[in-house]
Amino acid sequence: MADLRVVVAGAGGRMGVANIRAVAGLSGVSLHGAAARLHAAVDRPGSPGVGQDAGLYAGIEALGVMISDDIDAALVGADAVIDFTAPAASVALSQKAAKLGLVHIIGTTGCSEDDDAAIAASAKAGAKIVKSGNFSMGMVVLANLVEKAAAALADYDIEILEMHHNKKVDAPSGTALLLGEAAAKGRDIALKDHAVKVRDGHTGPREAGTIGFATLRGGNVIGDHMVILAGQSERIELNHRAQDRTIYANGAARAALWAAKQPAGLYAMTDVLGL
Repeated sequence: MADLRVVVAGAGGRMGVANIRAVAGLSGVSLHGAAARLHAAVDRPGSPGVGQDAGLYAGIEALGVMISDDIDAALVGADAVIDFTAPAASVALSQKAAKLGLVHIIGTTGCSEDDDAAIAASAKAGAKIVKSGNFSMGMVVLANLVEKAAAALADYDIEILEMHHNKKVDAPSGTALLLGEAAAKGRDIALKDHAVKVRDGHTGPREAGTIGFATLRGGNVIGDHMVILAGQSERIELNHRAQDRTIYANGAARAALWAAKQPAGLYAMTDVLGL
């Protein structure tokens, strides 16, 4: 398999920089002998990265790929796009990916039900989409464990605590929701009907069968998550702490390489790992 020609969207952001590094191969990301290489890098008009060499902007050697603000030009000749941007941008990109038959890796969080429906429609129309609230291999495994624990401990209360840096704009985090979906799947319930995302004032006793969320923001925390299963006489805590955004970028690059060999459709990281 030839190298996968990858476009990094949102190249000027924190995850964009990490994705440039991963795709450039500094982290040794490969699958079945194939590797990802940077084809183009794009960011929103007015971004300070526009016009700069993507490698230098990401703190590595020059790559000869300039960050642009023209997504249509960037997609010409590309095989895949890695996209950690914003919901509206991801929906628009998914539609372009469908028309071009591209791999589209979506790490964007904060998507509404309508956004998710539009992305699913793009997958049916020809895009190879892997969408996840978290691309860390460890987090995917943790979510799998949460599903099993929620099923086995059916009468335990489930609470999900997450903390991120003070610039994050959506809450709960996409990862927290991913963990909530895993817990709900283990209980065979719909998360949207059982999630409690806000508690304030006189709330009364905790409603049995709900899945609670607590959100913390501060400093430069990359991502801390804890799933608590609380019984009457014991408490189980499942934790994940991200120490470097490389874990997400490497997972996204791996997902792109995997998706390139799949038919058009909507996939999750559990599919990539075969879980």
